[in-house]
Amino acid sequence: MTKRFDFKRFVADNVVVVIFLVLTAIATPISGLSANYIIQDIITRIGRNSFLVFSLILPVMAGMGLNFGMVLGAMAGEIGLIFAVDWGISGVWGLGFASLVGLPIAVALGWLCGSILNRAKGREMATGYIIGFFMDGVYQFAVLYLMGSLIPMRSLAITLSRGYGIRNTLNLDSVRQSLDNLAMVKVFGFNVPVATYLVVAALCVFIVWFRKTKLGQDMRAIGQDQGVSNASGIPVEKTRIIAIVVSTVLAMVGQIIFLQNMGNMATYNAHRQTGFFAVAAILVGGASVTKATIPNVFVGVVLLHLMYIVMPRAGAELFGSAQIGEYFRDAFSYGAIALALVLHAWRKRRGVEIDRAGLRRNTVSPDAKGGQA
Repeated sequence: MTKRFDFKRFVADNVVVVIFLVLTAIATPISGLSANYIIQDIITRIGRNSFLVFSLILPVMAGMGLNFGMVLGAMAGEIGLIFAVDWGISGVWGLGFASLVGLPIAVALGWLCGSILNRAKGREMATGYIIGFFMDGVYQFAVLYLMGSLIPMRSLAITLSRGYGIRNTLNLDSVRQSLDNLAMVKVFGFNVPVATYLVVAALCVFIVWFRKTKLGQDMRAIGQDQGVSNASGIPVEKTRIIAIVVSTVLAMVGQIIFLQNMGNMATYNAHRQTGFFAVAAILVGGASVTKATIPNVFVGVVLLHLMYIVMPRAGAELFGSAQIGEYFRDAFSYGAIALALVLHAWRKRRGVEIDRAGLRRNTVSPDAKGGQA
């Protein structure tokens, strides 16, 4: 017997996706942007942003919620790029070198973050957000004061005039779009960065494979019930730390891919909104605090960035100011996160209430049994 399609249930389960679809459907014709321009920009943004968003999947699978602490990985990637530029290593080799430099930093920061989150079970998202703020201060100190003084830097072009500290904006011309241009193919008139898409596809394959491994199954079990997993002999805390470490390393690589596409780096600010935009994208794609899939990533990146493309122009057309469109964009992005989290909390509470009601109906008191007899 096939289940009937419940339209109301579908809308309720995907309300964030529906809202963004409606907003972009209204704003796109108002913006006046051509279809070719929008499609080309979306193709570029999928390659640029997807890897970062994928770094959120494993912590969700392990029951740790959305990893706002992924900014630690972004910081590691930026440090790697600073050294790649300083050493004059260009092209794809520069990206590889940046990844090698950032890898041990990302692993160490991921282990630290995972260890802290194990002591804040049930409050991982808020704790990860605060850890990001704390480590941002450490990053600022290292980049602003240690680099060029205690940490030797070769290039005077990237340091401040006082002789130490990195400039506010770092020119990444040596590695600019080196991955994108490695295999740029024109398809139906659109430039497609095939090499970047292949890297993203490889990550998708890795995630699918990882879910089937013993470690992946352990993470899924922990995400469903930590108590049962612990009783089954699964090392819960160790597995949770591994999930955060892998997420942090992926965020490091994702930030390098993102910045090589941009071609420059705001040394002290580039990582700050990384976690926010990645979380917003995956939630817009229909994910939740407890479930995130590969399609959620792609749907979210397309919808969120489609809004980023058309909203400023729509604001300019409607109100004569693109800044109003920027305000709308930020408001709806933050609203997507708030709405998704509120809906998750409401559904979780409602599920508990339904389970309790079912237990009450199934439980028959001895007096009731006697009366029935």
